[in-house]
Amino acid sequence: MSNELKPKPTPNQTMIYQIKIKGHLAREWTDWFEGLTITLEEDGNTLLTGPVLDQAALHGLLKKVRDLGMPLVSVSPVQFDETHPY
Repeated sequence: MSNELKPKPTPNQTMIYQIKIKGHLAREWTDWFEGLTITLEEDGNTLLTGPVLDQAALHGLLKKVRDLGMPLVSVSPVQFDETHPY
């Protein structure tokens, strides 16, 4: 276990999130989900990944998931890594 402190985002820093929902979502929904990358997983879930401006924007995305009627599996912030676009 590392005692190294991880930098916390500043209030103006965009965070990368992964939102996992149960069921497959067509890629045509990318625009509705504000450009998040849609990845269809083999287990039947959909992973939405991308930058989220702030907590209000995150809640807006979660409302869209709710409005689709698809069960929410998880919401996870992703540690930014310069080797990956998200």
